[in-house]
Amino acid sequence: MPPLIGYADRFSVRAGGSVAVKVSTSHAEYHADLVRIRSADANPAGPGIRLEAVASSFAGAYSGRQQAIHNGSWGEIACAGFAPDGDWTFALRVQPWLLDGRAQVVLGWQGVRLSVTAEGAVLRVGAAECRVDAPMLERRWYELRLVASGGAVRLVQRKLHTDWGSAGDGTAELAATLPPPQHFILAADGSASPCRDHFNGRIEHPMLLRGAFTGDTALEPAQLPRTALHAWWDFSLDMASDRITDHGPHRWHGRLVNLPTRALRGAFWTGDELRWRDAPGQYAAVHFHADDLYDAGWQTDFSVPVPADLPSGVYGVRLRAGKDEDIVPFFVLPPAGTATARVALLFPTYTYQVYANYDRGNFNAEYRARRADWGSYPHHPAEHKQFGLSTYDWHADGSGVALSSMRRPILTFRPGQIAYPEARGSGLRHFPADMHLAAWLDAMGIAWDAITDHDLEEEGVGLLARYRCVLTGSHPEYHSLGTLDALRDYTAEGGRLVYLGGNGFYWRVATSPDIPDVLELRRTESGTRAWAAETGEYYHQFDGGYGGLWRRQDRAPQKLAGVGFSAQGRFEGSFYRRLPASYAPEVAWIFDGVQGEVIGDFGFSGGGAAGFELDRADPLLGTPPNTVVLCRSEGHQAHFGVTPEDVLQPRENQMTNAPDPLIRSDMVYFETARGGAVFSVGSITFCGSLPWNGFDNQVSTMIRNVVLRFSR
Repeated sequence: MPPLIGYADRFSVRAGGSVAVKVSTSHAEYHADLVRIRSADANPAGPGIRLEAVASSFAGAYSGRQQAIHNGSWGEIACAGFAPDGDWTFALRVQPWLLDGRAQVVLGWQGVRLSVTAEGAVLRVGAAECRVDAPMLERRWYELRLVASGGAVRLVQRKLHTDWGSAGDGTAELAATLPPPQHFILAADGSASPCRDHFNGRIEHPMLLRGAFTGDTALEPAQLPRTALHAWWDFSLDMASDRITDHGPHRWHGRLVNLPTRALRGAFWTGDELRWRDAPGQYAAVHFHADDLYDAGWQTDFSVPVPADLPSGVYGVRLRAGKDEDIVPFFVLPPAGTATARVALLFPTYTYQVYANYDRGNFNAEYRARRADWGSYPHHPAEHKQFGLSTYDWHADGSGVALSSMRRPILTFRPGQIAYPEARGSGLRHFPADMHLAAWLDAMGIAWDAITDHDLEEEGVGLLARYRCVLTGSHPEYHSLGTLDALRDYTAEGGRLVYLGGNGFYWRVATSPDIPDVLELRRTESGTRAWAAETGEYYHQFDGGYGGLWRRQDRAPQKLAGVGFSAQGRFEGSFYRRLPASYAPEVAWIFDGVQGEVIGDFGFSGGGAAGFELDRADPLLGTPPNTVVLCRSEGHQAHFGVTPEDVLQPRENQMTNAPDPLIRSDMVYFETARGGAVFSVGSITFCGSLPWNGFDNQVSTMIRNVVLRFSR
């Protein structure tokens, strides 16, 4: 654990509310206070990390304590009063995904452990043990049964599909009395706290049955006589929740802990239905992982009261002890129902959460040297996997991470966090990079309010309607149906949108009221993906909606912003060149005071305003016909390539690194109804050019023209 680390119970709060803060430290005492974050760039050549102390009633010294994190998901069910009259059977289906040489527990209660290994299933009752001599394979389905009859228990392992060259079937017996479960745990050993020996894989249809079921045919609970069922826990129900529903007469319901993944193919998925809502019984599997994490579960150390008159902006709880420091950021909105400025900065907190604790695989000597030289944020996700994974990671068993919670320390959501130890610029992404824009607004003397994706989900277009002009951050990539609809309706009703990023409005995410503070993402059949969802698992468990790219649902980013994702390279930037259309009187105001045709060949993000991920205009994807393409990027390095959704087969010019017309960023402007308008730059690195030369540069001048005009 870091010597001092904390997290808050929310990303944002309205003035007049409060924020709960949870802290773990090895220090006996630490000091906490409130700061306003004005800039978050640790680069000595950049705008710096600028904090302003804010008086607050909670500030002071606190006793330190260490708070633990327990990773790994499981299911827990109470069967109080279960007293079988005669023989009985516990059955369940399992699909191991990581047979790594250790016994992984799939079922257990006091004194009983049923585990899977590469050599076969293992049952332990007290000190006695029996093993099935039938190898198990990863990603294959097996049915396991514990058959209690008299003073003996039989362990049955049956493979559920034919695998040529693999046996998979076997039995073993133990001369022991199998105690009836009163409370049992799925996918982990719950005999101690915390749970241990977690299972990495899928479980389907746990059942408690009357009688000794020893036959070779797989047990199908829906086809069994009702009189045979003591209990049947059907994971195809309550997909959007953590509930486990029992079909049996006793209603021994349970719950899932630490966010395993649901709505997944079961043992007898046919492929005839690709949407789980159309055949929920075929999607009754739950995938458990030893590295799942929903809620760190830390106790609150103190609450931060937010005064009703505190100006909207970006704040942080600063924790200090000796040489150690941590800052937990949060956003303050104006009091409910109000706006205190004409301009709002919409922080892409959905994207922050999706990327939370992303280990980019670059924690190397160069990174450590840059961190030491700059005194930047001292913790990297590669060092602290216990804080949970991002949806850009894989679980240890090779499955993609589909769920991301904010109830944990998020190391990537910190001032001064470096993403890339690149030679040109500061190497910032997400929150620290977006603070370039916040610092620019302050430097220009433009009043602004902070709002977030999470607030937009809750309040809808009404949140945006209070503002004449809404700015995005550098990478608003992830949106739900609610947030995307709100932005669409805002521009349609006269709002002015300034999209200052790249690869925005790209992936669809889902939320659940039953499991708060979590985002779900299914990376489906197209797009630039860290991993790909399994065939037939493209629909979210939370809302049943189709996951993946908004483009695949006829909501391409071009329809909202005029541009959409087109190309990607390393974290390097280039420049734009003005096009003839930019000199037309109708749009020439954008360039008042801007010198030269080349725009943005400088910056703290990759060295140029047009870089890393680029967006293009495309009428076929929805760019409005009245769109004016003002500038187009040039000079991109040979490592840039076209996004997969635009490539149907290998293209010769890509393979030879010849210029590709789709490798470009388009800067566009168009007007909507009722005086509305959209201005888009289509580049992730663009905001890094705003602070250049003390905010006195052509990029800064151009965006100032746009924001002042839009906010009238």
